[in-house]
Amino acid sequence: MIKVLIIDDSAIVRKLLSEELSKYPDINVVGSAVDPYVARDKILQFEPDVLTLDIEMPRMDGLTFLEHLMSQYPLPVVVLSSLTPRNSEMALKALRLGAVEVIPKPSSRFSVPDGRYLAEVIRAASRARVRRIEKSTFSEEQAEAAAGTWVSAQTVAAAPLLTTTHRVIAIGASTGGTTTIEEILGKFPPTAPGTLVVQHMPPNFTRLFADRLNQMCAVRVKEAADGDFVVPGTVLVAPGGMHMVLDRSGAQYHVHLKEGPRVHFQRPSVDVLFLSVAKSAGRNAVGVLLTGMGADGARGLLAMKEAGAHTIAQNEATCVVYGMPREAVRLGAAREVLPLGEIAGAALKAVAQTEKAETGTNV
Repeated sequence: MIKVLIIDDSAIVRKLLSEELSKYPDINVVGSAVDPYVARDKILQFEPDVLTLDIEMPRMDGLTFLEHLMSQYPLPVVVLSSLTPRNSEMALKALRLGAVEVIPKPSSRFSVPDGRYLAEVIRAASRARVRRIEKSTFSEEQAEAAAGTWVSAQTVAAAPLLTTTHRVIAIGASTGGTTTIEEILGKFPPTAPGTLVVQHMPPNFTRLFADRLNQMCAVRVKEAADGDFVVPGTVLVAPGGMHMVLDRSGAQYHVHLKEGPRVHFQRPSVDVLFLSVAKSAGRNAVGVLLTGMGADGARGLLAMKEAGAHTIAQNEATCVVYGMPREAVRLGAAREVLPLGEIAGAALKAVAQTEKAETGTNV
């Protein structure tokens, strides 16, 4: 039985969430709180396994509460946020502060997120590895200052943008993936192969996520647009609410965006991207499947492997939720299973070895 505490200033939302979650026999809503001060006492009283947290609340906002919580009493937190631009930015900050997942709130205050999906997220969150985060270590000002050190690197990266590429790195992630992707791309040089990223996120979030990565990384990072070419030094992030597929025309790769049905509850879906990469790039690709709940990406990673691509899955010890990589390993889809700290180097090494094998020269 998973014990859940709901923190939301709306009595209607608290009631609707409690009623929805009570439909699932393995989930027990042990209480609710109107604000973080009440929540603090109920956490000590009920010892919940998972919290659902609203961001905008009276007396103390959700981000401040989350920072206090993760520095003193770390618990799995699922953030519920409306999809305004301001709330989307705050929700991304919540992920960096240690929230396991963000789920968009419906526009109507008389409805709640899809119950089946919410229940799956809560189950995954209950198994998540949460860590203590030192209070006040996160600073937007420090991040912006650090981003300034990459100005010269991004200038260097601009030159290859007009060239084509025969190599593609495809990355898929879900729960826990935002900071994981940040760490991997932060190690990519400005001349890294064209890279495609699917991170399970709703609309608005992905543009902000890409913009932040662009500030922090030596490679150029942008939210993908339909028809974008896949070129060295550039990372394309699939927009929330749209599938992204890779296509090839002669020597050039480009992406198409489409709606279509959700796959594994998701749009964008990692499987949709990986299956298209297997078809269009074959052995000229590297596939990387990272932390996340469910099985999205596992079948696609297997297709990439069978097409000759080098495939990597994140290992259990470094995943926030060992779901998607576990399914890939179970299918035999991963040529390597690696800790997070080794994935960027392994992906770049695999690209270099492919180029060496083709040209017969040392890389």
